Amino acid sequence: MALVSLQELSIGFGGDPLLDKVNLQIEAGERICLVGRNGTGKSTLMKLLAGEIQPDSGRLLRAEGVKVARLSQEIPKTLNGTVYDVVVSGLGELLELLARYHGATLKVAQDHDEVALTELAAISEEIEIAGAWQVQQRVELVMTKLQLDSEELVATLSGGLKRRVLLAKSLVAAPDLLLLDEPTNHLDIEAIIWLEEFLLNSSQTIFFVTHDRKLLKKLATRIVDLEGGRITSWPGDYGNYLRRKAEMLHAEEMQNDRFDKKMAREEVWIRRGIKARRTRNEGRVKALLEMRSERGRRREKTGQVQMEISRAGTSGKLVAVCEKAAFAYSKKLVINNLTTTILKGDKIGIIGPNGAGKTTLLKLLLGELAPASGTIRLGTNLEVLYFDQQREQLDEDRTVFDNLGDGNDTIEINGHQRHLISYLKDFLFTPDRARSPVRILSGGERNRLLLARLFAKPANILILDEPTNDLDIETLELLEELLADYQGTLLLVSHDREFINNVVTSTLAFAENGMIQDFAGGYDDWLMQRPSGESAAGLVVGCKQKNEKAIKPRTTKPRKLSFKEQAELEKLPAILENLEKEQQKLYADMADPSFYQTENNQVATAKNRLLVIDKELKEGYARWEELEGISESSG
Repeated sequence: MALVSLQELSIGFGGDPLLDKVNLQIEAGERICLVGRNGTGKSTLMKLLAGEIQPDSGRLLRAEGVKVARLSQEIPKTLNGTVYDVVVSGLGELLELLARYHGATLKVAQDHDEVALTELAAISEEIEIAGAWQVQQRVELVMTKLQLDSEELVATLSGGLKRRVLLAKSLVAAPDLLLLDEPTNHLDIEAIIWLEEFLLNSSQTIFFVTHDRKLLKKLATRIVDLEGGRITSWPGDYGNYLRRKAEMLHAEEMQNDRFDKKMAREEVWIRRGIKARRTRNEGRVKALLEMRSERGRRREKTGQVQMEISRAGTSGKLVAVCEKAAFAYSKKLVINNLTTTILKGDKIGIIGPNGAGKTTLLKLLLGELAPASGTIRLGTNLEVLYFDQQREQLDEDRTVFDNLGDGNDTIEINGHQRHLISYLKDFLFTPDRARSPVRILSGGERNRLLLARLFAKPANILILDEPTNDLDIETLELLEELLADYQGTLLLVSHDREFINNVVTSTLAFAENGMIQDFAGGYDDWLMQRPSGESAAGLVVGCKQKNEKAIKPRTTKPRKLSFKEQAELEKLPAILENLEKEQQKLYADMADPSFYQTENNQVATAKNRLLVIDKELKEGYARWEELEGISESSG
């Protein structure tokens, strides 16, 4: 059953429409991930689904009684009341009842008198009759897992904590359709993992945007791609989407190439025809005019970000040496007995819960803070660039151009002078956008601007504090490639597990009581090496570990492929290639309208065969990866 249906829907705000006669159905129980570049209209589509704005044309139909809740990237300017007030504000009829219960609970805790206890008992009975205990439990669970203090005033919180409050409000409302726009921003890894499980175990229909590829892969049952005003839908997992999207783009490229060649021939014909004779084939002229119109309507694919880091002189071999370093705020121990060495060229990930002290660690390593005990010795010739997650280096009231140029029209990148407009185009800023004030930019655009500003300055040490927030996946993958090839030293704070895996060579993980453990590899490597009993996001400060001795991972001699497995590995590529060819043929057959005029059993057979092929491909690629892994580990 379709909860929401979009029919020939269009909307735009000047220029090309963001949505151009799109059609989309959202069925009950689906978990749909919306992907697309920054600025393509993902948030606009979310607002349409939530009923916050109306389309320019077309229809948006909702099933009767459908309840929708949306978590937006933007934080409302006025959020009043306590955290609890805001979280429960979307509960409708139960709001007053739960608010009374919460107030009575606080009164009992303060007064301990008979009147307060009697009032609490009466309200508890009303909640029992209304069947609202499950809702109250959900409120308490969500607020606990998102580390929210119910009595704090929302107006006093940071932007990141306000986003958590709004996420909690969306989750406890239990709508029929839950719209989540970048739900993992400002969450630590432990909270992200909990959110994954919470959403997987929910029966809600979920439509979400995320740059967190692990969340996407685990959660999505369908991918919806928004590009150039068009929507394409891809059933199945993210890997299936990437493979089939690449095939579609290749076919589209070939088709456009054939079209352009034909149009060029027709243009030559009409010019020759004018010179040769006064009468021409009017039907052919009309067809050419239609081709010109079609070519004019074609939208070119958005360009890719072109990133380049300015090179500086090399630092000394030693970047930092820490020996039993410790640091505390008042009586709270944040860093305890840190002993580690950072060498030139190291790429180090730093992971831990929010508030554990990751930013403090960065400041110690930068020399901005001095350790309370122990020593931190910095190397020589260090030229540092720091990406702060709050983007405080950007002036909101100045334009993009002025933020980058500081009054200059040109900029020097690795010895070459470039005009600022040309350089900004590499980061997907049009000349008009380059003249816009920073305050109107989206989160993704601000991140791209800060990266453009930092990469223009020579450095041999990059410190990136949550650089992935709000970036689209394509830009994120390009940033990964750039950092993987970076010759300097990198310190990366991130809660993006996939990003850490793909970039760093070692990891500093926060444990209990300010202890920091050093592991080789990225997030997944840390999961395998971490002490038994430790949570997947590092130990929460204050929790006691049952087994205080670190359990070293067992080292086993890697086994070799058997003769049978070696033969299987050699045959797999051909088997997978044949399956993909059969899959492509079925897709091509089913794209032909005449295919559906055949007998019904032929259509059903084709669809069933596609399902079988999808399953066999997934299993085949998994088996290939497994055998390749065994082969590589055995040398």
